[in-house]
Amino acid sequence: MKVGVFSAKQYDKDSLLQANQDFDLQFIEARLNRQTLPLAADFDVICVFVNDQLDKEVIQQLKQQGIRHIALRCAGFNNIDLDAAKECGISVSRVPAYSPEAVAEHTLALILTLNRKLHKAYNRIKEGNFSIEGLLGFNLHGRTVGIIGTGRIGVATIRILKGLGCSVLCCDPVESEEAVTLGARYVTPEQLMCESEIISLHCPLTPQTHHMINDASIAQMKDGVMLINTSRGGLIDTSAVIRGLKTEKIGYLGLDVYEMEGDLFFEDLSSEIIQDDVFLRLLTFPNVLITGHQGFFTQQALKQIAETTMRNLTLAARGERDEVSFLV
Repeated sequence: MKVGVFSAKQYDKDSLLQANQDFDLQFIEARLNRQTLPLAADFDVICVFVNDQLDKEVIQQLKQQGIRHIALRCAGFNNIDLDAAKECGISVSRVPAYSPEAVAEHTLALILTLNRKLHKAYNRIKEGNFSIEGLLGFNLHGRTVGIIGTGRIGVATIRILKGLGCSVLCCDPVESEEAVTLGARYVTPEQLMCESEIISLHCPLTPQTHHMINDASIAQMKDGVMLINTSRGGLIDTSAVIRGLKTEKIGYLGLDVYEMEGDLFFEDLSSEIIQDDVFLRLLTFPNVLITGHQGFFTQQALKQIAETTMRNLTLAARGERDEVSFLV
């Protein structure tokens, strides 16, 4: 089976080739979208990532090109029209779980870096400046942290935070017994917003969760709240967050995702002029820390992603499926 791997970086090639035994993998650095559709010709299957865009038109064209299966090498699937795939008879698989600790630990890294201003301290020391003025932080022990979304990553984050002595509030339509066992307490979204000193997002992007962080929800938050998003960029209305930063309602912002990241993240744009004025505005705030969707990026996670993707391809080749990894 001939597989076209889109949005392929060297680390994708390394991990997928190491896990591959049966397939002809061809790696394409470009993202899949309407403009790059011709690159999908002659493949039986395509393998895509978070910023490939598979809307209805793309799905229909893939069907005409003979694509039988779409393998997502990520957990989220907000970038693919599943109804169109079902109508076209194209099966779709994903990687539902891969080292949730990777993202949970990156969440903690953002919290600690923002709080103790480690990035600023690093730059000062490099310049021979050993002053600690302006680097004052706070103890995480005893702080109230709100976790929105208690799937595997949310629970892994709760486990870390409880170990640090934090009080954890959480909300999710489906309550996790493990989260309760760890000592987290389920509350309403409104109560979480009002009582949390740190809020961290760990939920999928759906029509219901799109822009769940907006002017109204920010108004409910504590003054100087720390907001962390390592999930999906579209959960946050970026313009509303900028307004919250300007009024100092939001005291710290840590992002590993951004709602318009498709034209930015995973690329080296250091010699180009970035055209996204909203993103550039975020960068002007001294209390904002942004990483380029690297929360998943650990050796263990890449290995699990590759192995699960290969397993999904094997099932698709056999005309089989499982109810956990296959969406269509």
